[in-house]
Amino acid sequence: MKTQKITLLGVMLALTVVLSIAESMFPAVAFLPPGVKIGLSNVVIMYAVFFIGKKEAFFLAFLKSVFVLSTRSVTAFILSLSGGILSIIVIIILMYTIKKISYIILSVFGAVFHNIGQITALSLILKQNYIFYYIPILIISGVIMGCITGMLLKAVMPALYYINKKNDN
Repeated sequence: MKTQKITLLGVMLALTVVLSIAESMFPAVAFLPPGVKIGLSNVVIMYAVFFIGKKEAFFLAFLKSVFVLSTRSVTAFILSLSGGILSIIVIIILMYTIKKISYIILSVFGAVFHNIGQITALSLILKQNYIFYYIPILIISGVIMGCITGMLLKAVMPALYYINKKNDN
C-alpha cells in the first residue's frame, strides 16, 4: 500500500473508533430495544465502500472489530465482525446489481444485514434458535437506523471526500 493510502485508512480507522466511543457514551434510550444503536462508525465504513475501495472497507471493518475486541469481549468482536462483513457484502452486491440506488437505501440494507449477521453469529455462539424471534425488532431498527446513518453519510460526505482528495495530493 502507498503511504498515502495507509494514512487515509489510519484517519478513517480513527474516525470509526472515535464515533464508536462517542456512541457508547450516549445514555441508553429507554424506548429503544436492547442492543439497538445508531451505528455512527458505520458511516465511515460505508464511505470506504463507495469511495476508497472494497478491500479497504473490509480491512476497516476488521480493524474496527479488533478495537471492539480490545475494549469489550471476544463475543462482541465476533458480532461486530460478522455484522460488518455481511453488511459490506450486501451493499457491494446491491451496488453492482442495481445501477441507480441511493446511499440511504444501501445504508438501510447494510444496517438490516448487519443485524442479521450479528443475530446469526449470536445464535451459533449460544447454540439457540430462539434468538431469531428478535429479528423483526432488528429489521425495524435496522431500517430506522439505516435511514439515519444514510442521511449522516450524505451530510458528512463533503468532509470525508475532502479528506480523501487531500490525501490524493
